[in-house]
Amino acid sequence: MRINGEIRARELRVIGESGEQLGVMSRWDALDAARDAGLDLVEISPLATPPVAKIVDWGKYQYQKMKEQQRNKKSARQSEIKQMRIGLKIGQGDLDIKLRKIRGFLDDGDKVKIQVIFRGREMAHPEIGRALLDRILESLSDVAIADQKPIMAGKNLSVMIRSNPNAKTEDA
Repeated sequence: MRINGEIRARELRVIGESGEQLGVMSRWDALDAARDAGLDLVEISPLATPPVAKIVDWGKYQYQKMKEQQRNKKSARQSEIKQMRIGLKIGQGDLDIKLRKIRGFLDDGDKVKIQVIFRGREMAHPEIGRALLDRILESLSDVAIADQKPIMAGKNLSVMIRSNPNAKTEDA
């Protein structure tokens, strides 16, 4: 085990600089082998029995680890929550454009919050908004699934949708 940067185990499994197994040897023999190669002895797996150490160039090892973390960070994209607001009196052409946009967001891996907005006296007929939302969800059913039931919050009826992992792609 490592305490204050020092390897405390008596016996170590040592891996050479090119990845070959040098075998199990004492801590001092491993340090001598690293010193002879002009490199450092780094404990890779302290919980193994016996602990595993590798002979490496410490600066190069740190640089490679940092670059690997940057690559992983770049490839791991966070999904965003996009929002699409729709009025109750929307025409079919405008609705088709909004649905095309929503499909694009879902293809990018984002979640989409769809809000149907009620203005003025439209609040007296929430069933019209629910029918519009049902129509939207029906047209997106091939690529999306709703995370929860539609919720009425103030003057907005909203639902959160995400891409359906079981959706059929156009390629197949």
